[in-house]
Amino acid sequence: MQSREIVRRAIEFESPPRLPFCQQVFSWAPNDLWEIREMDRAEAGWFFDQAGYDDWGCLWRHTERKNMGQVVGHPLADPSAISDYRPPDAANSYYYARLEPLLDQAGDRYVTLTSHFNLIERLHMLRGFAETMMDLAAEPDRAERLLDMIVEFKLAQFDELARRFGDRVDGLFLTDDWGTQQGVFVSQDTFERFFAPRYRTLFDAIHARGWHVVLHSCGRINAVVPRLIELGVDVLNMQQPRAYGLVEFGEQCRGKVCFLATVDVQTTLPGGVEEAVREEARLLVRHWSTPDGGLIAFHYGDGEALGVKDEMARVMFDEFVHLMDYWQRQ
Repeated sequence: MQSREIVRRAIEFESPPRLPFCQQVFSWAPNDLWEIREMDRAEAGWFFDQAGYDDWGCLWRHTERKNMGQVVGHPLADPSAISDYRPPDAANSYYYARLEPLLDQAGDRYVTLTSHFNLIERLHMLRGFAETMMDLAAEPDRAERLLDMIVEFKLAQFDELARRFGDRVDGLFLTDDWGTQQGVFVSQDTFERFFAPRYRTLFDAIHARGWHVVLHSCGRINAVVPRLIELGVDVLNMQQPRAYGLVEFGEQCRGKVCFLATVDVQTTLPGGVEEAVREEARLLVRHWSTPDGGLIAFHYGDGEALGVKDEMARVMFDEFVHLMDYWQRQ
C-alpha cells in the first residue's frame, strides 16, 4: 500500500496497515508524509532560518540559540497605520514558484503544504501581543477588521493553490500557537466570538478543495481542542504531550481527531533518558491512537533549537518502528 493511502487511512480512521511516519532523517524508518514549507518563504527575505522582514512587514530576530526566531517589530503597533496597510498579494507567483519541483519529489507520499501564522499568530505579529489582547477586550471592531483581512488573504491563497496544484496536495498545514504551559491565552467566549467562525470559514474552504486540515498549536490547549475538532480540524500536530496530561488527554480525544505527534520536545526528548523516550512513545501509541488509526509519528527536526541530541530522535523512531503494528498484535 502506498504511503499516501496509509496516511489518509490514519487520518480518516480507516484502519491503516501500520503506523505512518512523518520523518525524512532515518532510512530504516518509513517516510510517508512529505511536508513542503517553501510557500512560507518571504520575498522580503525572512524564512525559518533567516532573520529580517517578512512580507507582512513584521521584523524577525533570532535568539542566541538557533531557531526560527520571533517577531520584534510590529507594523501595526500604532493603530493609525491600519488604514493605509495592505497585506501581501496572495497571488504573487513568488510563493508558488518553488513548489512544483518539490511536489515532483513527493513520489507516493502524502503531501502537505504549510501556511504558517494564521489567526492569533498573525494578528499579534501585526499588532504586538499585549496590544492584541487589549484589542480583543476593548477594541473588538479593530481586532475583527484585522482578522477578516487575514482570512481574506488565506482564502485567496487557497484559491491560488487549488488553481495551480489541485489534487497534488493532500493537506494544508496551518499553525496557531494558542497556549502557555498553563492554559489558553483567551477565554472560551473570546475564542467563540473572534476565532471560531473564522476557523470554520478557513477549514470549510480547505475541505471544499478535497484537502485535510492539519493544525499545529503549542501550549496546554486542552480547553479548545474539542471545539477545534468540531470546527473541522482533521489532524492536530501536538509536540508537548506531557503538557496536556498524556494519558488523560489521549483517552479524552483519541478517535475524534488524528494526532501528528512526537515524544515531548520540551521535557522528555531534551531529558536524554532512553527508557523515558521509549516509554512515552509506547504511551502515545497506546493512548492517542486506535485500532482504526488516528496517529502519525512526527519528527520535529530541529534538535539544536530544542537542545535534543540526535541520539534521542533515533531512539524515539526506533521505538515507533517497533510499534508500527501495535494494534494488529492486540
